[in-house]
Amino acid sequence: MTSADVAILGAGPAGLFLARMLSLQGRRVVVLERAARERCLTRVRAAILEHPTRVVMDELGVGDRIAREGEAHSGFYVRHEGVTHRFDFASLLGRHAWLYPQHEVVRDLVEALERDGVDLRFETEVTDIADGAESIVVTAQTADGPVRVEAAYAAACDGRHGAGRAAALAGDTDVRAYHRALPHAWLGILARTAPDPDEGMYAMHPRGMSLHSMRGPRITRQYLQVPAGTRLDDWPDERIWAELRLRSASLDHPPLATGEIFDRSVIPLSATVLEPMRRGRLFLVGDAAHLMPPTGAKGLNLAVSDAGVLSAAVQAALGHGDTSLLDAYSATALARVWESESFSWEMTELLHTLDDDPFSWRLRSARLRRLVGDVDAQRALGAVYLGTPFPASWRYTPGSTP
Repeated sequence: MTSADVAILGAGPAGLFLARMLSLQGRRVVVLERAARERCLTRVRAAILEHPTRVVMDELGVGDRIAREGEAHSGFYVRHEGVTHRFDFASLLGRHAWLYPQHEVVRDLVEALERDGVDLRFETEVTDIADGAESIVVTAQTADGPVRVEAAYAAACDGRHGAGRAAALAGDTDVRAYHRALPHAWLGILARTAPDPDEGMYAMHPRGMSLHSMRGPRITRQYLQVPAGTRLDDWPDERIWAELRLRSASLDHPPLATGEIFDRSVIPLSATVLEPMRRGRLFLVGDAAHLMPPTGAKGLNLAVSDAGVLSAAVQAALGHGDTSLLDAYSATALARVWESESFSWEMTELLHTLDDDPFSWRLRSARLRRLVGDVDAQRALGAVYLGTPFPASWRYTPGSTP
């Protein structure tokens, strides 16, 4: 059996950020990840990093490559009835978000942890979590047989389908799931086309929203609002491009460029928050604790926020005998979680066509016109979009209060 201070389930952003934060404070961690290493390093996900996330990457010593290869991100565009509106939050607030793909963040963290000799175990599937009075034991299966890790605490960073979330919700538990779902989804594609415009753009249309974002100078990520239950087989390339061009038709930009589609998926429009984000010695971090509509690009950034709160709390408990921050972990993290949920749902309700009622379309159009003409409202929206301050520093300072 391996001993550790913290057993971390999952080597996505939540688990890797937490591992880096804790290891830099002298904590022994073991990271258990079901997927292969190469799969983790090549899995394409969201690319927008909030300003506080960028700051933390520098603090953790993994900010060099984003400084060279990332792109400062000022805001987004909204196209409505053929007219393109720019929301330049950076000029209003004096800070940026960053465009830098999630798999590159994962690569930077994995390589830094491996250089430091942190125990990362890929192709290791957690099969059991046994919580005890003095420790927690995580059992996992590998190609060479079962392994067990005994730790003071465990962090479930393994997402919505992971063993950690399942353990938190199993049996007689105080953990409650708050859930909302819409009868809509996003059909997403990756395509070899040049981005236009130069930052992400939402197109409002009576047939539904479309979103056009970049993954570099020659790759775009684009989405269509579609009914829940949509099958990819019903959407050949020609139909996807025709609908994207229809919804993004413009009076002030050329028609949307088309190209090879090399990846596609369907993403549900739903949200779930688990409260509390803890069960005994098991703590929920990132997507294991909360999911939200992708409209606001908040998932990775919330994972970093959660990890920072938990990192300081674990160090306070194990290094200083102070468990008050652990006791406050859920309440501290959830304040920012619900702020982000609120933002994501406001954006979803503004930009999506959730019914075919022309009255609703006119209300949403009026809301957009008000936002376009109100600098104070843009400043408030931009503050959340670019990222409000994280609730706690990831590095524990004696005397910190929850």
